[in-house]
Amino acid sequence: MPATADSIILLRNSAGQVSFEPAGYVRLDWGRQPRSFAATCAIFNAAAQAMQQYGSGRVLVNQTEMQPFTSEEQLWISQQWLPAAVRDSGYRYGAVVLAANVLTRLATAFVTSTPVPGLKYRSFGNEPEALAWLLQQV
Repeated sequence: MPATADSIILLRNSAGQVSFEPAGYVRLDWGRQPRSFAATCAIFNAAAQAMQQYGSGRVLVNQTEMQPFTSEEQLWISQQWLPAAVRDSGYRYGAVVLAANVLTRLATAFVTSTPVPGLKYRSFGNEPEALAWLLQQV
């Protein structure tokens, strides 16, 4: 489910879009187009800021159209952004709707397999299942 009329769009750039959803979670929708490292960082940083602003540690990540993370993105996300998002923004639960692209799945697996105390990820093949799980997390 893409952002609704009630969604609060926080950032839209070449990498995708970040919104806050009325059900109380942050949503990242990755685009299919090529993106810069700066655009990727902006998406993640907007998500972290939204978690702080709205007091929600739940994030739905829609990667169905996403290009694979680059090595630079993987390292930055796993070594810098994730630990800071958990520590500073209260990130606790991530529901990832996986891409059909195998390379995207592998790049995501690298990031999500990084152990970060206090963070729980689950991957899903479709959005309704991902959202149902995410909304059960408190």
